[in-house]
Amino acid sequence: MASGRPRQPNDPSIMASVETAMSTVARPALISRVWHWRYELGLIAGVVLGTVGIGITLGPGWLIAAAAATMAVLAAALSWPPSRQRIIARAWCVITPHRVRTGCAHAWIQTRDGRLPVVLYTVPAHFGERVWLWCRAGITSRDLEAARDVLRSACWASDVRVVMNDRRSHIVVLEVIRRAPPADGAPGWPYLDRGEAGSAESEEPALYYGLGLPRPLG
Repeated sequence: MASGRPRQPNDPSIMASVETAMSTVARPALISRVWHWRYELGLIAGVVLGTVGIGITLGPGWLIAAAAATMAVLAAALSWPPSRQRIIARAWCVITPHRVRTGCAHAWIQTRDGRLPVVLYTVPAHFGERVWLWCRAGITSRDLEAARDVLRSACWASDVRVVMNDRRSHIVVLEVIRRAPPADGAPGWPYLDRGEAGSAESEEPALYYGLGLPRPLG
């Protein structure tokens, strides 16, 4: 039976302990699982389709040549620092949403029927990543703030900041901090501090000071 008040991480009360022992995280639907793993599934599908297509249409020789060329391009991209930074930043944008969902599950940040917050999208930032969450009914930004230690450990980060939105309280931004920002204040791509107008990579929703949009808790 629910206790009638929001559960808090590491709550020592007997009722919270009983409620936690009896509750489980709901299994996501098939569509949700596909959405969670869309990047990995897309990569696997691309590799399989490319391998089969080249092998059937051009033959094994071209398949080997294409594989060698792909490995050479990948090695060159990883050896060039700006390109390597982009690849690493994008890789973290794929990994971090999984870690956020895991942290929410272990910190009891879920609705009464066991559903977790929805990860809308993730973008790179000069300090790490920004993760936009849709809080379902029953989940608030204060629940995420109380679970910062759990989320920080789950995300393998040095810190996690919770940024709330003054106009849309169900939208919360998690700032996953992995590195200190550059002292010169001009990090450049992919660690964007300000998005350009019309850019798909704009990070303006996290510019909370002076805009009346999201702001940090506390």
